[in-house]
Amino acid sequence: MSSTVLTQLNIYPIKSCSGISLQAAELEERGFRYDRRWMIVDQNNRFVTQREAPRLALVSIQLSPSFLRITAPDMEEILVPLQIASDILIPVVVWDDSVNAVDVGEDAASWFSEYLGFPARTVFMPDTADRSASRDGHTSQVSFADAYPLLLISEASLDDLNKRLDEPLPMNRFRPNLVVRGCAPYAEDLWNDIQIGDVRLHVVKPCERCAITTVNQLTGEKGKEPLRTLATYRKRDGNVLFGQNLIHEGRGVLCVGDEVKTIGYGQ
Repeated sequence: MSSTVLTQLNIYPIKSCSGISLQAAELEERGFRYDRRWMIVDQNNRFVTQREAPRLALVSIQLSPSFLRITAPDMEEILVPLQIASDILIPVVVWDDSVNAVDVGEDAASWFSEYLGFPARTVFMPDTADRSASRDGHTSQVSFADAYPLLLISEASLDDLNKRLDEPLPMNRFRPNLVVRGCAPYAEDLWNDIQIGDVRLHVVKPCERCAITTVNQLTGEKGKEPLRTLATYRKRDGNVLFGQNLIHEGRGVLCVGDEVKTIGYGQ
């Protein structure tokens, strides 16, 4: 029997903008380093995502040693520093959480406001911010991610979905941090604990999918799939489920090719 292995590691430095695929990624307190540590907010300091601004999918991010390099169609490149030193904190809202953040500055605000067509600012989550995620006795700090530090999906689950669709969809529609191969479709639904490298991870909650999955990540255009098809066989208590949220235990480095060891199974 073949083993289950890690085939993708993805981070999304600015919430709801494009991701970056890595061969190795360092797990810190809130999840992968740089993952969703920046976020776009509106005039009310409330988070903005592809749900209301699908054009965010076209914002490309590159990591350099000192900056995020940000580009988008018909826009000049802008640099945002990785380290932002400021004692001035502002409360921002992501879902039902209010958390202290640092405003990145006027250049980024002007850039995103012009690109999106409405007033918007960019904020950064400092290490001192307190936003915790708890489930089934496991607790972790979390970045500006929707609810939990990590999201895992198996290639087999996507393959099964694509067999049901008229046109197959890429994994980037679902914006996972971890992609694995070598297990059965939806095997991740049955996992309780897994081990990757030296890191133990707790599978704590199915991911409830939203309209972002209907946004083509290459064009920014919205459609009806995959939610329409997923709702026919993956709907529970009114929510469409695909992928699993994880809370990690401790720190470590994960690498593409690492074996994924299942430690415990759910009911």
